[in-house]
Amino acid sequence: MKANKGQIERALDAPSPDVRLYLLHGPDESGSRALAERLERAMGPDAERIELDSATLKGDPARLADEAASISLFGGARYIRLTLANADDALPAVQALVEAARAGNPVVAVAGTLRATGAFLKYALDQQAILAFASYAPEGQDADRLAAAMARDAGLRLASNDVARRLAAAAAGDRAILAQEIRKFALYLDAAPDRPAELDHAAIDALGADADEGDMGRLVDAVMGGSPDRVGGELARLAAVGIEGIPLIRAVLKRALLLAQLRSDVDQGSSIDAVMASGAGKAVFWKEKATVQRQIGLWRGDRLSTAITRLLDAERAVKASGTVGPVAVEAEFIAISRAAARAR
Repeated sequence: MKANKGQIERALDAPSPDVRLYLLHGPDESGSRALAERLERAMGPDAERIELDSATLKGDPARLADEAASISLFGGARYIRLTLANADDALPAVQALVEAARAGNPVVAVAGTLRATGAFLKYALDQQAILAFASYAPEGQDADRLAAAMARDAGLRLASNDVARRLAAAAAGDRAILAQEIRKFALYLDAAPDRPAELDHAAIDALGADADEGDMGRLVDAVMGGSPDRVGGELARLAAVGIEGIPLIRAVLKRALLLAQLRSDVDQGSSIDAVMASGAGKAVFWKEKATVQRQIGLWRGDRLSTAITRLLDAERAVKASGTVGPVAVEAEFIAISRAAARAR
């Protein structure tokens, strides 16, 4: 059964015995994990947590239903955290969970993007005992509001709306990166909820994720701007400061999705200047406006669709392999960058 944001938050905060599985999927896995933590808090600090994954359930489909029906060794609360690297592998186990005579312990599953036509998601949406919610990276004003709220909870007062927008842009819609940056700023400014401090552009310039050593924007511009010769160097630079893999894919994907949205307006008859002056164009961070405007001219809608598909495939490759994943990412980035270069 499909849930909206309010419904899934309320359900996780007060788990019901009628719901056997909370399925949190979609491209924003950081958002899904944040939602899963709501169930953890609801179960209490002394609850026993059982960790399972789709590979384990593929070999033992009865395990999930057994764990959901088991009583904690110490008689307290118990719940199961399920990681779905390959949801189809876990489908027989989830079916057994739904069809079991009893369960008792709630199960929360975190997955990446699931195909709407795939057997797993179609089954989940058809079951009253499964509550499913798709998480998407916040964009535009939603991303700004999320950055402001997270900063406020950490004791940071933002000097302006532009500061919130800059925080959100630097994290490329990834909540985990945003949370990490906010913690760093709070430590730098000695801020806490009971002793708030102001965060301004000067502090971000000194310490932020978009400072020179950690800026993903240069990689994004190299890929989507058609500079394949720069891609390898940017990847190496970012890897040296611990930034690699999925956050990079999502940063490039966010730009590709933005370009697809803006390019659609151009294809419907608007000029690039008009598109940048209204709607989604106004939400582009001011430092990126000229770059984004130039990139709109490099990409056709069909090529952007292909690039987005390839980026999603690259993300799945990273999740599936801890060895060839980075190689696949670099190969896709270079291929996409070459496509942009040919349009120059």
